Amino acid sequence: MAIPNGAGGYQVGDGNANEILFAPSAIPTAYTAGVTLTTLDLAGGLVVYTSSSTANLVLPTAALTDADFSSARVGSSFDISLIATSTGVPTITVGTGWTLVGNMVVTETTSGHFRARKTGDGSWTLYRVS
Repeated sequence: MAIPNGAGGYQVGDGNANEILFAPSAIPTAYTAGVTLTTLDLAGGLVVYTSSSTANLVLPTAALTDADFSSARVGSSFDISLIATSTGVPTITVGTGWTLVGNMVVTETTSGHFRARKTGDGSWTLYRVS
């Protein structure tokens, strides 16, 4: 299969390799205890966990994710990072309709990078990237 060119792709900006790509960014959500994450948390792309306690951060249901991200089609994806700023250990746990791939535990004072991918109607998979 050939790599598409010309009308087969999308170029941001004028193609200057030194051009920085700016994107809007919401203020990161910070949590101090276990919670069910919102789709706004996911859309923001960054969640901060500031507690010294261990807690579960539950994904919203895949049905709610579909409803709030109505433009997503099968194969669409987005990234989210979770940063633990203290000695607490947050763990991302499954919401209804989600599949988790990889280690969802973010150890103290580290971060985790995740990719969410729509795999079907009412079905998403969250992958641990790093």
